[in-house]
Amino acid sequence: MRELAELQISASAVPGGVAFSGGWDACYRANLWSRIASRVLWRITEFGYRNEHDLYAAVRAIDWPRYFRVERTLRVNVTAQRSPLKSLEFATLRIKDAVCDRFREVLGKRPSVERANPDVRVHAFLEAERATLYLDTSGEPLFKRGWRTGAAEAPLRENLSAGIVALSGWTPEEPLMDPMCGAGTLLIEAAALARSRPPGAKRSFGFERLAPFDTALWERIKREPLGEERVPQLYGSDNDARALAAARRNLAEAGVERWVKVEQADVLERGAPAAAGVMVMNPPYGERMGSPEELARFYPRLGDALKQRFAGWRCYIFTADLRLPKLIRLEPSRRTPLWNGALECRLYEFNIVSGSHRR
Repeated sequence: MRELAELQISASAVPGGVAFSGGWDACYRANLWSRIASRVLWRITEFGYRNEHDLYAAVRAIDWPRYFRVERTLRVNVTAQRSPLKSLEFATLRIKDAVCDRFREVLGKRPSVERANPDVRVHAFLEAERATLYLDTSGEPLFKRGWRTGAAEAPLRENLSAGIVALSGWTPEEPLMDPMCGAGTLLIEAAALARSRPPGAKRSFGFERLAPFDTALWERIKREPLGEERVPQLYGSDNDARALAAARRNLAEAGVERWVKVEQADVLERGAPAAAGVMVMNPPYGERMGSPEELARFYPRLGDALKQRFAGWRCYIFTADLRLPKLIRLEPSRRTPLWNGALECRLYEFNIVSGSHRR
């Protein structure tokens, strides 16, 4: 909600996300500038239902040609919580049929269905007695910024990386370092934040293919500055030359390479680039790479390296390996539960003081 407040959009927390109301300018700004959101959905209607027949009738009653042209391709997504319907696949089919039948009734033809890259996405959320329909104003998920070129093993999603940077409390006046930077996603998100670069500047959006799309308003929104451009101190390293090559390509494609210094180095051996700062990292863990035995040997050495070389730094480690605090032999000052897809993770905060905070 803080991110939307900075865009002058008033929002409230709801299960699974946040909700806001406003004009198309608010929708365009949220899509263009949100670093953390996954999608911005436009709520079309809400209705009661008991079975698939009720679902079909309510969806067909909607004036769909008002929302998008029949030439647009369509995809329907359905999620449910405590729904009485036995098959979500059948519910998806009935909603798709209802949309297409309404077009055929009004225009004599229907939109084509496209699963991989549709122009328009209809989302339905089914509860025990209520159904809510949304149109997707984002299109592709918002974590797809449009700059990623270099593939690294198990890269973090961009919106998750932006969330980790935000949770660290980092400001561009502080040095920030990722000593296991992989494809460079954490550094790119920090650089884009410092330089006030809109995360959606290099991509298109679903609202551009909806009937109410206002081209002049969108062009004006894209030209609006937001925040001050600051010069950050960003440092990255990795011991994998291929990952560093991917990071450099991604930094260049994102247009932030001049503000990030990357070098090949081992996290266990490299020194601190400043007397104090913020470290963020996503070390390997069992689901991603490395055996539990290898990690059990690595984490104590990592804790020792941090105490020896990074006293005075705030360190944030994102991992799905919940053994980490015990094995690293440091006491976390904060543990924030996060999800990486379906994988439950933690963001651990460590205030590094030489020779202390041992378990």
